[in-house]
Amino acid sequence: MKKTIFLFLTICASALTYVSCSKDEVANQTDTTAVGASVAIDAANEMDINTGLLVTNTGATAKPAAGTCATITVTTPTGQSYPKVFLVDYGTAGCADNQLTRKGKLKITLSGPIINTGSKLTIERIDYSINGIKLEGTIEYTNTTTVATVPQWSRKVTNGKFTDLQGRVYTNSGSHTVKQTAGVDTPYVLEDNVYEMTEGTHTVTTEKGATLTLTVQETLVKKYSCLYVSKGKLKIEGGFLKGVIDYGNGDCDSNFTYTHESGVSYNLSM
Repeated sequence: MKKTIFLFLTICASALTYVSCSKDEVANQTDTTAVGASVAIDAANEMDINTGLLVTNTGATAKPAAGTCATITVTTPTGQSYPKVFLVDYGTAGCADNQLTRKGKLKITLSGPIINTGSKLTIERIDYSINGIKLEGTIEYTNTTTVATVPQWSRKVTNGKFTDLQGRVYTNSGSHTVKQTAGVDTPYVLEDNVYEMTEGTHTVTTEKGATLTLTVQETLVKKYSCLYVSKGKLKIEGGFLKGVIDYGNGDCDSNFTYTHESGVSYNLSM
């Protein structure tokens, strides 16, 4: 049996509302919305990493302000090239990137060229929101490459908070391993980059203590040119939820499927 529910980033914050029900009743909109919220949080983290890569990529074919509506300022210590600090300011009124309205600031600190092993990109959110949903916390994106032909990073989220339009708060944290599988030969062109998230786990917890845990089951594929993950699977567990999120066959869209262990599937969209 399949059901279709459309979940948008602006409304998915009603997620993670757990109700008393039997396993046979798990296939309901409240529970599938919890899945959508977890995916939305991870998608927001990916968006902010994309922004970090965009504004710090100062090579010959890319400039810090290209591709974003924000005002960007860059500072470095006197007489030094690094660390560079980029303040990405979307303003209090906000502006639209990729049809999403962002407000507030991202403070992005780059310890060295992100293509160099050991370099770290740190993203701090300051009074920051996407489509009215407030996002807090820090993302650390560290180059852990050991084989030059396969760039690799760790992605760690700490003190993450997701505040919905009703003021409900959901905390989140996690860490993942990310490898670049395309675009390696064009380091100053981002549009042809393809990343694979090979392993990792993140958790989302309600203010009432209910927790969802999502673990990479099958490598996730994220194209820089796509807003969302386009391929791969996540195992999800928490409360009455136990199943798999499937991002599809690689199409650059916002669709994904949640299949509960009972066999009930939902076609979902951000």
